Amino acid sequence: MTMFNIEGADGLTHEIDVPSGRSLLDACRKGGLPMEGLCGGELACSTCHVVVAPQWIERLPRASAEEEDMLDLLPNTVAGSRLACQIRASDATDGLCVRLMPMVEGAA
Repeated sequence: MTMFNIEGADGLTHEIDVPSGRSLLDACRKGGLPMEGLCGGELACSTCHVVVAPQWIERLPRASAEEEDMLDLLPNTVAGSRLACQIRASDATDGLCVRLMPMVEGAA
């Protein structure tokens, strides 16, 4: 199991365990956090936008060109912006800290 630390809109950090190979999007759903993920993790929307904590940015694999293209559609990206559907649970991501981003009108 891999534990993700997810800061919700309520300002509270939720510790959620998921099996290796599952996505951060899956973890948010398992924890009942408000994460749309309209495309179901198919990298066809940007509704699972999160911000990775600075100490974790370099520890994750770089975003693919397709993920970067989806993030470019959002007006509220910042350093560390990623899509939760593209981050997978593994030994390397155990303890990962992220913050949920608010949904943006018209994001798809």
